[in-house]
Amino acid sequence: MNELNYNNVNSFFKLNGFPMNKEELCEAAYCFIKEGDESEQTTGEFLLDWFDAKSYINLQTSGTTGIPKNIRISKQAMIDSALATGSFFELTPGDKALCCLPTKYIAGKMMLVRSIVLGLDLDYVAPSSFPILHNVTKYDFVAMVPLQVENSLKELKNVKKIIVGGAKMSKSLEKKLLNTKTAVYETYGMTETITHIAAKKVGEKAFSVLPNVKISQNDKNCLVIEALKISNEAIVTNDLVEIISENQFVFLGRIDNVVNSGGVKLIPEQIEEKLAAEIHSRFFVGGITDAVLGEKLVLVIEGEQKDLSKAVFKSLDKYEKPKEVFYIPVFNETQNGKIKRKEILESIHTD
Repeated sequence: MNELNYNNVNSFFKLNGFPMNKEELCEAAYCFIKEGDESEQTTGEFLLDWFDAKSYINLQTSGTTGIPKNIRISKQAMIDSALATGSFFELTPGDKALCCLPTKYIAGKMMLVRSIVLGLDLDYVAPSSFPILHNVTKYDFVAMVPLQVENSLKELKNVKKIIVGGAKMSKSLEKKLLNTKTAVYETYGMTETITHIAAKKVGEKAFSVLPNVKISQNDKNCLVIEALKISNEAIVTNDLVEIISENQFVFLGRIDNVVNSGGVKLIPEQIEEKLAAEIHSRFFVGGITDAVLGEKLVLVIEGEQKDLSKAVFKSLDKYEKPKEVFYIPVFNETQNGKIKRKEILESIHTD
């Protein structure tokens, strides 16, 4: 078998129903740039970048926990990531796929790369909150963010497998998805790992890693990822995890979100999971400076202020109960919809 490289287009590949080789894809890219809307122009630019002489792609991280930064990813690593996804999710040439994510970011780019490498029959649509509204096409493989899934519940019967990433899935959405016949997977990954390096079926607790990925913890109990086909160096994350086995882990929370309140270390994500069934607006918990405790735990809710019943906190342990509740009309977000926790907490502290 010839070694795969970024100039190869799988003979089974189709774009919006049309078989295309490299030259035809480049022609389509020029049309996207010249005549398309903003999302199509971004797609066209990526396709031309993919087939140019460079061996890498320049990407921007999402900026979830800080300022977005530019990184360089090799095209061969993106191919290897696509092959690992194909193996893990048992995708075969000719499978019908949908790209409904913005190709400005790595998740959308990788749906294109997977389709080109694996020979998927790809439908490309402009990103929206309702990507398959009234859809009747049968899809084998789709990638979405949680909001898109929430708005597609009626149409999911037409999707065989779906991967969900970009933000954590709410408990209420998970519960709804347990009743669908669609195989729904929550993914774990980041731009630096070329999207997901692990996934878990909805309802499962532990993530399972993709092929050629090794996991461990550092002395802070944060996840360390070794994926030589994706990165030459180990990727040290800020994610607190529990290692279950050599290929499974449970995500606990981000170390930069941990609140040290009077010497008691609290993981916000675990508290939020307990509160999820009781609070129906978007919310999060975090720490703000306190003269006595060092940091005090607070609950921040999006929307108009209202009285909360004490019963909301019945599932929390003594130290997990927030000392104060704040209401913010609209949460600040990153460009791909993640809540800017640190920025919001700082604004509360300085008010």
